[in-house]
Amino acid sequence: MRTSRWTAVPAALVLLATGFPVATAAPPSAPVCAAVAGTDIPASVMSLPTSGGRVTSATVTTSVVSGKTIEYCRVDADIFPVDPATPAIKMRVALPAGWNHKAIMFGGGGYNGTIPDLTANVPFGPADQPAPLARGYATFASDSGHQQGPAALPSLDGSFGVNDEALRNFAAGDALKKTHDASRYLIRQAYRAKPAEVYFAGGSTGGREALVVAQRWPEAFDGVISAYPAWNNLAEVLYLGHLTQILSRPGAFPGPDKQTLLYTSVIGACDGLDGVADGVVSNPGGCHFDPRTLRCPDGADTGPGCLSDPQIAAVTAMSTRFEWPYRIASGETGYPGFPFLSGADMRTPFLGFGTTAPANPMPLTSGYGMQYWDQWVKYFLTRDPGHDPLAVDPGDPGPWLDRISRLSTIQDRNDVDLRPFAARGGKLILLHGAADELVSDRSTSDYYRRVRAELGPRTTDGFLRYYVVPGANHANAGTPAFAAGWDSLSALERWVEKGQSPVDPVVTDTRHQRTRPLCEYPEWPRYRAGDPDRASSFVCTR
Repeated sequence: MRTSRWTAVPAALVLLATGFPVATAAPPSAPVCAAVAGTDIPASVMSLPTSGGRVTSATVTTSVVSGKTIEYCRVDADIFPVDPATPAIKMRVALPAGWNHKAIMFGGGGYNGTIPDLTANVPFGPADQPAPLARGYATFASDSGHQQGPAALPSLDGSFGVNDEALRNFAAGDALKKTHDASRYLIRQAYRAKPAEVYFAGGSTGGREALVVAQRWPEAFDGVISAYPAWNNLAEVLYLGHLTQILSRPGAFPGPDKQTLLYTSVIGACDGLDGVADGVVSNPGGCHFDPRTLRCPDGADTGPGCLSDPQIAAVTAMSTRFEWPYRIASGETGYPGFPFLSGADMRTPFLGFGTTAPANPMPLTSGYGMQYWDQWVKYFLTRDPGHDPLAVDPGDPGPWLDRISRLSTIQDRNDVDLRPFAARGGKLILLHGAADELVSDRSTSDYYRRVRAELGPRTTDGFLRYYVVPGANHANAGTPAFAAGWDSLSALERWVEKGQSPVDPVVTDTRHQRTRPLCEYPEWPRYRAGDPDRASSFVCTR
């Protein structure tokens, strides 16, 4: 990436300095940068309370995006809080020289705290199609209202949760609308025109954010891509806390060798149930693997070739619905757990497990989900950085129940009534990998069923498509069995702009160069005949 601050140099000064006339044409993005440099963002352009904002830099930038050299103006800005103790929302907008009169916002991940890469593709984006910026989109995003601490693992710093406004910016999604409004203002200032369409794309936390904007601000976005969404965030946190408690018990944690044993055993038992042995379980619902078949003699831990009774109990808990015996304000009652085949690769099939048992203090080698729970307990729940995360039992939270209920109104405010979004013509593409190890596809399927029950099949089919990708894991991390790639943005454009809904989409495994039909839930791809690397050899079935 190459950047330069643009300043106009009069031709007369160049002539005086050199004695020769020199061409001083500014880069195409220079006028765009000049139009927004130093701009104040009025509080009045944002629908939620702020103290306004200000552009902190506007820089002509050249980057190679999707194999193309793209010139754009990179605009950095701060959105100021109401509470002076709250961090500013740091946001960024990429304004391309060849603007296509559209804009797209990117969601974040984990606890956020950094601005997403504006040159990136959408989640599960295809390798053979350009990213939004290379298509001419104005792209924008923010850190959701706090800056990650330097010592934290990526996206795992929850310390901002001690501040109420920062908590709402992240957990309730307030920062999303503030960033949207400020970005639209800057786009209008730069190009002297409004975008014809505005889209949103995000995965994980960003997938939850995608559903939040569709529900809370149905007029703000024309189309939304939500991938592997952590939509019921607090419900999953309670489940992660439950699993943390179980895995911390003596002898309960299955190390990497045992995780690999479990994964390969599940694949061996269920891979061929879809008609072909290809390392992908296409119908997870038909896979009924019993981990007790791996039991060590007498249930004792006798080595990497078997599972002890405490380890069988732990992996069973991971794949079983956890229900809490109390009411919380959001109405959520449980979390469905994960299928046994969740995994990034054969070596570390459970990113949620990690390689070390959870403890206090929480090891950095424990699972991502365990560390997420640790931060939530310390900064969201107790607001005590020294609190032992193992001392809070999600099954019996005692004095913390009221606080959990209060947080559920902030973190789990995703109402499934998307009628306003559908009524104004909004379109939603929902994606999840069937081998996701951080956010359960079972939970997303539950969300889809709730939407369908609330709105009815006809209304739902008019604005929503939901696809589960067999073998795909969380964000294509590591070396998944199926590294999903699909041009969902083009599909969304055709649906929003031309009224053409997705028909028989095909997803590519970018790791193995094979294709599969992208089946609309609850269907899945069954092999019938022909080349098993070609989508045409499969049929979507139930």
